[in-house]
Amino acid sequence: MAQILVRNLRPETIERLKAQAQEHGRSLQSEVQRILEEAAGHRMEEARKLADRLRARLAGRSHSDSAELLAEDRAR
Repeated sequence: MAQILVRNLRPETIERLKAQAQEHGRSLQSEVQRILEEAAGHRMEEARKLADRLRARLAGRSHSDSAELLAEDRAR
């Protein structure tokens, strides 16, 4: 597993994280890991939802091949 080091956190932030970890019955490290994993997961969830909405909106339309468009642009 990869590791990260977060420097210069305010003491108040650490205290809030410790209290939150204690409320959830976790160590500080486990709490921070859960927070980071959840935050990273939300971005992917949001991206998937947006992609689904775009696919639905564009369904049934024909699309040009972007490689052809790029080649034409480079030829100019």
